[in-house]
Amino acid sequence: MKTLLLMRHASSGWDEMSLADRGRPLDAKGERELVRMARRCSEHVVRPDLILSSPAVRAVTTARALAERFGQRADDIRIDDRLYCGSARVLLDIVQGLDDRFDHVAIVGHNPELSEFGHYLAANIERLPTCSIASLAFDAPTWPEAVRRKAMSSALEAPQ
Repeated sequence: MKTLLLMRHASSGWDEMSLADRGRPLDAKGERELVRMARRCSEHVVRPDLILSSPAVRAVTTARALAERFGQRADDIRIDDRLYCGSARVLLDIVQGLDDRFDHVAIVGHNPELSEFGHYLAANIERLPTCSIASLAFDAPTWPEAVRRKAMSSALEAPQ
């Protein structure tokens, strides 16, 4: 059994126009979203064995909040450059290449690729709002088999 969490970063601002896109931090709305999702995560989301994050500041900040909520260290988050400006196909490649010793993996990244990939794996996952988590369960022993079979169950948790 494999579980994949697709988490879109919390809301970020455009207040500081001199920052490159990768450097954009969360805005006040994003900070509030993280607080709400942190509460919901411990109740509805499986603890990931591995957290992968885009290198963008807003994604790393979101990944750190997720790790903290589950009692993990920020140092345990793996930054993967392919998660920044990637595609649904890139996400598929990343998941197919995961080490099978990890049963529960979280990927923190961006739209539109997260929504497209989530929808590819589960028809009911159509759009991931900021700071939402799509939880996808697969009845498969390996990651390549998991994404070939599609999700046997899925749910979307979003800040309210």
